[in-house]
Amino acid sequence: MTDLTADLESSGIPTLDHKNYIMKVFFPGVSDHPILNDPKVRINGPRTNYDAAMLQFEQLINNKCFILTFIETLEAQKSFNIRDKVNVASLLMVVLMGKMEYATDILRSLLLRLIDKSVLTKHPQLMLRRTESVVEKMLTNWMALCMYNYLKDYAGSSLFLLFKAIKHQIEKGPVDAITHDARYSLSEERLLREQIDHGMVTLHVVQDDLDEKIQCKVLDCDTISQVKSKILDALYKNTPFSMRPSIHEVDLEWRHGRGGHLTLQDEDLTTKSICGWKKLNTLAHYGVKESAVMSLIPRQNDSFNANCKQPCQNCTGTYFTNSLSPIITVNGDVEAGSNLRIYHLVRPIDEHHYQNNKTSERTHKAIPEIFLTRLLSTKGTIQKFVDDFFNTILTANEALPPAVKWLFDLLDDAARKHSITESEVVHAWKSNSLPLRFWVNFIKNPDFIFDINKTTTVDSCLSVIAQTFMDSCSTTEHRLGKDSPSNKLLFAKDIPHYREMVAHFYYDVQMLPQITDQEMSTAMQQLSVSQIGEFDTVSALKELYIYVTKYSDQILDALDIDPYCKKMHLAHKLENVACTLEGEETSTC
Repeated sequence: MTDLTADLESSGIPTLDHKNYIMKVFFPGVSDHPILNDPKVRINGPRTNYDAAMLQFEQLINNKCFILTFIETLEAQKSFNIRDKVNVASLLMVVLMGKMEYATDILRSLLLRLIDKSVLTKHPQLMLRRTESVVEKMLTNWMALCMYNYLKDYAGSSLFLLFKAIKHQIEKGPVDAITHDARYSLSEERLLREQIDHGMVTLHVVQDDLDEKIQCKVLDCDTISQVKSKILDALYKNTPFSMRPSIHEVDLEWRHGRGGHLTLQDEDLTTKSICGWKKLNTLAHYGVKESAVMSLIPRQNDSFNANCKQPCQNCTGTYFTNSLSPIITVNGDVEAGSNLRIYHLVRPIDEHHYQNNKTSERTHKAIPEIFLTRLLSTKGTIQKFVDDFFNTILTANEALPPAVKWLFDLLDDAARKHSITESEVVHAWKSNSLPLRFWVNFIKNPDFIFDINKTTTVDSCLSVIAQTFMDSCSTTEHRLGKDSPSNKLLFAKDIPHYREMVAHFYYDVQMLPQITDQEMSTAMQQLSVSQIGEFDTVSALKELYIYVTKYSDQILDALDIDPYCKKMHLAHKLENVACTLEGEETSTC
């Protein structure tokens, strides 16, 4: 494990560029969005009615009275659902990325409005816990913009090391390629309970484009795809994941004897069948021994690749066979053709067990002590990396962006204004706004900031750490017993210390010198300059305008009722946008 830190110095951290990072946070799971079009150069002014109308609409968005009324009106509509709220919040932040001072002012107004509402409820500490309004997603997005450089230059390395440590530990033991259960796991849902005989094998990898052989440690129970994945990790350790060849683009060739070359595959004519179950080929199946010479070559048999047209982002453990009934498993979801059933390390006893592994819906039962011991030993191996990461992000030093102090002070001031004396309430607001809204997202999804491959097994371990961090931010004591879930038991002894760290961090931030308006203004201006023109804002405005069209009567009514909006003739200006769209003269409209 100590090699990991040294390794990092030589290989660097594959941090995503700002644009990809923003897409992952603002629009998770969306790879093809209109805002990714090249921003249109408006040198000679707008080229179409649509562009001209969107420029007018943008002027309205830049009016504080309009934007606050717009958001409030949308949220009052029953059909404006959570997905819409999240979408509007992200589109608005894209439009305002070049005007961060204004975006911050809008966020402040919306937050104060939310606080006013929540203090009237029975449980004000639940504010910001979930995303139930536009402002909550706006806060997530605003935080992401303010924290990017902090992540990239300061906190990212400890998060990346934590990810690498988990991956390294998991891969030291057997991992079932179909169920994603691993001998070394933090998650009981992904714990390989069966004892699997296995041995370490050091392969010598020769590549035509490499002068010398590299050594790669694998397990004899690894499938061929798992071996390819480990070799690719060794060959391309300095290369971001998206820039590497995928396991589906290469074949593994075993070079043995005098000029003997054998292509190894997860499934071929030598694959063993037991009671209607096919067992994926492993190195042991082929009789590969210590110091075997291997090479990765461009995939020869393209029919093998027919099922995988695009590179699979989430797949180690994604198999495509050239048998008549192909099996496709992406992230553990097994789809078997006719009667083909396939397994790797553990053959399901019955169909029910097979289905259970498919959907990973293991019911929670008290975990036998032997397995808890195994989880604890894995936890012990990566403990240092968890501690280092928590220490890093819970330290109030000069690296911390001014946005954090600004936000926490806003929450403290609001609590004083509303005479909230229970410290738990403000503690919960701070926890919900930064640790839970920002950090938990990145603990669970390090691929939102790094160009890496997050497997299902790694994902399950990250979820346990994320849960631990959430428990550390809570002020309520959890009573633990032998029936408590293992993820609560694993870090039970550490939680009191982590809670102290969180409380200290909040206190230290409170003690930092106040951020002046001028300091905040300068910080936001610098962000604006670095972000301007990154996305096609006209496309974002068009997407936002869909909501104007859908709820135009309600929005126009609200603009007419609000005295400030009425004074500025905002309803008329919004009607003018529609006229421009239709190609009419706005003055006659």
